[in-house]
Amino acid sequence: MKKVPIRMCLSCRERKEKKSLIRVVRTLQGTLEVDPTGKKAGRGAYVCPVPECVERLDRKSLSFAFRIEVSEKEVLSLKEALRTYLGGQAKEVRHDKGQSV
Repeated sequence: MKKVPIRMCLSCRERKEKKSLIRVVRTLQGTLEVDPTGKKAGRGAYVCPVPECVERLDRKSLSFAFRIEVSEKEVLSLKEALRTYLGGQAKEVRHDKGQSV
């Protein structure tokens, strides 16, 4: 039996399976990005794929997780990227449910 990796959401602090969370990464260039593959190089942190957790992200928790000082502008940019990512995921789910099998 394989051990399932568990990670904590930055917003709600709940522990969940790694594959059920969205990875956010601080790249080697120092930018914060959404990492849908979970394989980008850099320091990572995780967020639940729900709008409430995305909106609850703040500068303090991101600064602590990434061990750098994160600006408010970077927080807003990351939230927008996460919203866009979640919007794309929702469209895929709706599209899949609309297909007849």
